[in-house]
Amino acid sequence: MNGNQVGLWMVMVALLGLASGAGMHREWLRRQHHQKRKIPRHWPMKARLLVNGDERKVWQWLQQAFFDHHVMVKIPLTRFTAPRDQQEGLRWFELLSGFYCTFTLCAPNGQVVGCVDVLGRNGITRSHRMVKETLLAQCGIAYWVVAPYALPEAAEIRTEFLGEAFARSAALQQDSATIATARSTLRSTLDRMRHDRPTESGGLVANSEASTSPTPLTASDGRSRHRIETESAFDSLASSGWQQRDSFIAPLDSRNSLLH
Repeated sequence: MNGNQVGLWMVMVALLGLASGAGMHREWLRRQHHQKRKIPRHWPMKARLLVNGDERKVWQWLQQAFFDHHVMVKIPLTRFTAPRDQQEGLRWFELLSGFYCTFTLCAPNGQVVGCVDVLGRNGITRSHRMVKETLLAQCGIAYWVVAPYALPEAAEIRTEFLGEAFARSAALQQDSATIATARSTLRSTLDRMRHDRPTESGGLVANSEASTSPTPLTASDGRSRHRIETESAFDSLASSGWQQRDSFIAPLDSRNSLLH
């Protein structure tokens, strides 16, 4: 075997070694990738709060202001918007998948009426705010940024999100429901008081007597007196006629999981 043949064999051995090494490296990468996707028996995770203290304060305020709506927490924009051209869906999904609002106001029929972001210590980046303002406005969805230490009036945000007529109508409905609840509670309290009222002989009044004998309210029963006043106000208002009245892209939501 001459020198040329020896040199050729050495080159071939080197190439085989390189090919073998490359194959082993690919196999190692494949196993590493598979290991990362493997479902662990014990997850290195722990539960945490969905909102912080400032967000919780705004959350409670929104639940009172929008008593007739659902207050959703940290919903991505892609859950309640959709591309006009489905062919462009993947592009817009990748762009918007990281955008969400702190709170989303949703009507009982599933229609989103407005979104609220809570101003944190680091504020909101100008680009993120601009994307939300322009996108939501073009979709007919109101958008507000609020500070937990300077919340606006409930009537103000309701009017902005729902319109003046609907906001006023819903407020009247809430007042009517409150008065109806107060009337029901008052009747139950009076019935219980009449049933338990002691007689002069020290016994209790019979049910038949309680149903015909009125029981005077004492000054200590302030809550019952307030309910009577509320009932009277309800009757006067009623007599005057006051009480009138999914997915961004379907394939992306149903795509196969890569976990094993």
